[in-house]
Amino acid sequence: MNKTSVNYVKKNISSFHWKCKHTWRRSAKNTAWCLVGCSIGDFGTILYFQLTGIPWATLSIMILAIFNGIITSIVLETIVLSKQMILSKAFRIAIGMSLISMISMEISMNAVDWILLGEAKLVWWIIPLMLLAGFVTPWPYNYYRLKKYNIACH
Repeated sequence: MNKTSVNYVKKNISSFHWKCKHTWRRSAKNTAWCLVGCSIGDFGTILYFQLTGIPWATLSIMILAIFNGIITSIVLETIVLSKQMILSKAFRIAIGMSLISMISMEISMNAVDWILLGEAKLVWWIIPLMLLAGFVTPWPYNYYRLKKYNIACH
């Protein structure tokens, strides 16, 4: 790395901060859209097993719920983006969304369910807590990506 590159890296590292209200608002909006997509698949899977009584282990249900949450988030994002561009490009962008953000969101939502209820189950009072955990967990990461690299998942 030459001296110019080192100075550029140092400048970028030193210029990052957590105080930009605009970036917090934009990253909150992006995180909320991701939460909508993820929670549809996640809650739908848990509710399906709850209503049908299929005897799967809690961990298996939650792993499937995480997978389905990520899939529904990608599908929803593809649909939203397809209004602005061709479908193939919309799908590529949706696939390129941050899996770290989605996985952390899903794990935190299911952890709240498991810790408070001891199983994969939806009751009226757990849903807001799951959504709150699912929002708060990836939000700083989404801020960081947006502020440092101008990369957003939505």
